[in-house]
Amino acid sequence: MLSGSCLCGGVAYEVDAPPGTIMHCHCQTCRKTHGSAFSTVTNVPRDRFRWTKGEGLLRGYESSPGKTRYFCSQCGSHIVATREGRNTVLLRMGCLDTPIAERPEVHIWRSDAADWYDPKADIPEWAEGRPPES
Repeated sequence: MLSGSCLCGGVAYEVDAPPGTIMHCHCQTCRKTHGSAFSTVTNVPRDRFRWTKGEGLLRGYESSPGKTRYFCSQCGSHIVATREGRNTVLLRMGCLDTPIAERPEVHIWRSDAADWYDPKADIPEWAEGRPPES
């Protein structure tokens, strides 16, 4: 069972299925939607997905023909997306509350990627929001 929620906790969902292939999407609409270099996503079966809280808080935006992105109208968290005619829901992994063992497998839409981000760059990592004290 997977569960997820928005930043304010007003909207929540459950999925009775494991995540599909986890991908980092670099398309321009994902970058604009999330204000980030990419969005990490996975597909789950639509018939195994259900809202458990706050469905009335959801707002949708058709970002491309047939694709609607759903977000919380209180906090703005982008939670899922759907495509007309597809039997899957696209989960935004940043809203997932359940720990999982699966890891991202692929970067997609690299042809549309931000020129300032290189996934192969070897840069320092900080455990918190500042450099560690020496």
